Amino acid sequence: MKKIVLAALILASMYCNAQETNETRKFEPYVNQLGYNLNESKRFVCYGAEDGTSFKITNTGTSKVVFEGEILNNEGWFSDFNPDGITDEFIITVDGHGSSVPFLVADHLLETTSSKLAYDFFVDARGFSDLNTYDMAAVYGGGPTRDGGAYGLETIFEILQYASNPALFDNWKSELGDKKVADLIELILWHAEFAYKYVDYNGPVKKRHGTLGYQGQPRMTYDYWNTLDQLAAVCAAYHTFLKPHLDEETYQKYRKACLDNWEAYDRHKVVRFWTYSTKWVDQGFQEFNEMGNAYGQSVFRNLLMYECERHEKDGSPEKFLKWAQAGASDIIKNWDFENPRHMWWIRNAEHITPQALSFFLLLAPEKAPKETKEKLEAWALHMKQKTNNFWKYRMHSETEWAHPKTKELGGAPALGGSMFAIAYLLEDPELRALGWAQTDFVFGVNPVGTHLSNKSDDRVKIGGYWPGVEKGWPQSHPHGYGELGKVRGTLDGSPLDSQFPIAETVEAIEGKNEGRVFGKNAYATEGWGISNRGWQATLTFSTLGSHSLKILDSESTTEISEVKPGQTVNILLKAALNVDRNTKDKGWVLLKTGEQTEKIALTETGINTGIFTTKFKIPKNTDVNILELSYGFLGFEQSLTLNVQH
Repeated sequence: MKKIVLAALILASMYCNAQETNETRKFEPYVNQLGYNLNESKRFVCYGAEDGTSFKITNTGTSKVVFEGEILNNEGWFSDFNPDGITDEFIITVDGHGSSVPFLVADHLLETTSSKLAYDFFVDARGFSDLNTYDMAAVYGGGPTRDGGAYGLETIFEILQYASNPALFDNWKSELGDKKVADLIELILWHAEFAYKYVDYNGPVKKRHGTLGYQGQPRMTYDYWNTLDQLAAVCAAYHTFLKPHLDEETYQKYRKACLDNWEAYDRHKVVRFWTYSTKWVDQGFQEFNEMGNAYGQSVFRNLLMYECERHEKDGSPEKFLKWAQAGASDIIKNWDFENPRHMWWIRNAEHITPQALSFFLLLAPEKAPKETKEKLEAWALHMKQKTNNFWKYRMHSETEWAHPKTKELGGAPALGGSMFAIAYLLEDPELRALGWAQTDFVFGVNPVGTHLSNKSDDRVKIGGYWPGVEKGWPQSHPHGYGELGKVRGTLDGSPLDSQFPIAETVEAIEGKNEGRVFGKNAYATEGWGISNRGWQATLTFSTLGSHSLKILDSESTTEISEVKPGQTVNILLKAALNVDRNTKDKGWVLLKTGEQTEKIALTETGINTGIFTTKFKIPKNTDVNILELSYGFLGFEQSLTLNVQH
């Protein structure tokens, strides 16, 4: 009890000191500068506004007040404000504190605005775009992404991103390949071939923060074991959506590399104490680490190989399933929320653990250990306790908000995805709202009041920044190890402990490798591919719970599950596909009839509705009893069956 009281006194002192320091400054409302998704949680923070202070939301196009509310605990909530179909921006005004920057409220705004930038980052950040001239020794960490290694797991999360919302990526085909295939598919294939090319590479890299291998054994210079994890994802996706783009000979080549090396590389089990880090933040052997052995990684890779092998006549899915179950059981038994080495200490790899357990319940729920959901419930409760503050920020401890020196880009940007996934599985709207609070934090609802990406002229010129976001991260670190200054969608920094509960000053200082500025200034950090991977995962899992697929009768009035040959039905899909709010966008679903699968095109019901539909006539001569409709892949499917009454 004494510890709890002491911690409370320390926090109260921190809060009061900040208030005294800033007592003459009136902080404006900090909003999500991009905006908010329709029919989702919405909030802003106005630091120092007294409880009961009124706020109002004004439509900037009409100048009319469209919503009013009151501040409580420095926060204003307006989740009930859902101006469907409106393209005007809004501002929030708080009595005595001024107005916010303009923002939007729109259908699936986060996903439709951010998804391309999420994979654009990995297009731009490749060490060499030409695999024939790729020079591992010239790339920090060896690649494929600059300032990374095979542990970046790019292929896994690019595949999951595509699987979560495939029709969205048909909008972008102009940068890679023959301009006929989605750029994201082309990027996946590039990363697959990179992983295969370096599946046993143990040569030099430009530099890395540490060495690899178990204690007492020879050290590795490159984490080539992780190439198998990347290839496993490609092998799984081959059977769902990559087959039209990947010839069988190449697929079997990738599969053979996995099967031949899986146990030799220890990909069948949980790996501990494998990375020796020279970073000051986690120096020495760590139980888990962001640089090669994330906790939960074994679950992902073995599930993906299980998904691959279950489609093969000579496959061996059961052994991979057994290994995935063992990895999940290890998490259930040993994952300690109070051990920082299992949580924020592994920083950019932290999101892997909850998302891996969630993926098991998405992909093969009947095969997951029976305690899986119970463990996720415990995690959800822990996160609700740790985010019980007006920033909705996951605090490190009772006395520390965030790390005092190092970036936490593996925190809020990735934490939202874990919350979205688990909220969907647990049907927990409170946890989902916390997930949206994490995305708000990324876009400006944070102590610095800016987006976590620096809005440089270089990025704006190449379309590498979010439209409508006024204030970017104040510091830039354009070069650094990854040379990410001109890379689209890079996240650059996050508030340090000294900026909480509110940053006293925000000064723009260009980041340097040495002499980084702490204290009153926002941290002059640098981007990193591993940080952006976690953000990509958030955009992937955010679609869970907001996509839906229905079959209606010909009058679009009644949902049906039984049809007759020759009958006309309406297919209705709600998904994050409304990329242009001034035109009718396109989408599609898959129809499986027996062994045949065809793509059914859909069109938005009107400009800016976010609902996609088409009339479909059941074939008169069909002899099947069941038709299957689906959207999405690899556990992200929205699917239903139609019983055909002959």
